Amino acid sequence: MADWRASSPVTVAQHRAEMLARVRAYFAEQQVLAVDTPALSKFANTDPNIDSFSTQSATGNQYFLHTSPEFCMKRLLADGYPDIYSICRVFRDGEIGHYHLPEFTMLEWYRLDFELGDIISDTTALIAACIGHPSLHEDAVVVDYRDAFRDIANIDIFNATIDDLAISVSADDALRNSVGDDHRAWLDLILSTVIAPDFNPDQLTVVQHYPASQAALARICPGDDRFADRFEVFHGVTELANGYVELTNADEQRRRFNQELNMRENTGQPLLPPDEQLLAALDNGLPDCAGVAVGLERLQMILMQADNIDNVVTFSPRTRHE
Repeated sequence: MADWRASSPVTVAQHRAEMLARVRAYFAEQQVLAVDTPALSKFANTDPNIDSFSTQSATGNQYFLHTSPEFCMKRLLADGYPDIYSICRVFRDGEIGHYHLPEFTMLEWYRLDFELGDIISDTTALIAACIGHPSLHEDAVVVDYRDAFRDIANIDIFNATIDDLAISVSADDALRNSVGDDHRAWLDLILSTVIAPDFNPDQLTVVQHYPASQAALARICPGDDRFADRFEVFHGVTELANGYVELTNADEQRRRFNQELNMRENTGQPLLPPDEQLLAALDNGLPDCAGVAVGLERLQMILMQADNIDNVVTFSPRTRHE
């Protein structure tokens, strides 16, 4: 018999409603405007690490469910909008696990004229307000990506060989064959399995200044082009937020889109159309700004001390008995 009941009790929904109210109160106090963006787009995410859901209309047009409201929000900023935030459902194919669902709730916001330190402080303050623990903001620790690898994993991210990286995670032949020569993938694996477990489980740890090769949509550091003005926030081992000072150069964004498409082609992934509307907005002029994305279900997991994302959603694509 089909299991039709909710994945979690009503108390979970009550906690979620209270948390969302604190999010909105935080941004209202900061005079950040709430905006809506469409879930359907003519364009997909070209990031080779993110897979988009696609759908086809009755007229034969192909659309994609957005993986983030980011590109539309940047178009709003380019069109003269002030500081903005969005709370919306987003969709990522192939993502399911203790911390992942293919459909989840993303909080994303943008602050004009914020530098890296400003947006990091804003993010830890928002997380602390959501969870209701001001000390999380006050006691947050900020570390450089390179220093974390050196101090915790004894790895120099610029000089380590693939073999060095594989040894640091005690990789067997199967894992070595799976990851191959993808330097970035090895670093991601080390961060999640070696470095993050060393973080204080009751504290926010901010990892900043990712390598330029992992810039994504971030600005390259003005003082050192080996790094990007990108950061992630962890609560213990759990990644809560990903943010950066935004790239505003349209030509550089085109180059990065093309680089991502080349990576997709090399790994046999579908080639997807880059977002021409975002590129047009950047051509017009994106103001200096910084942005952050936070998975709200992960915040609620911290709030409720849950160890599985299924415990903080009303319905999960998995049955409760799996």
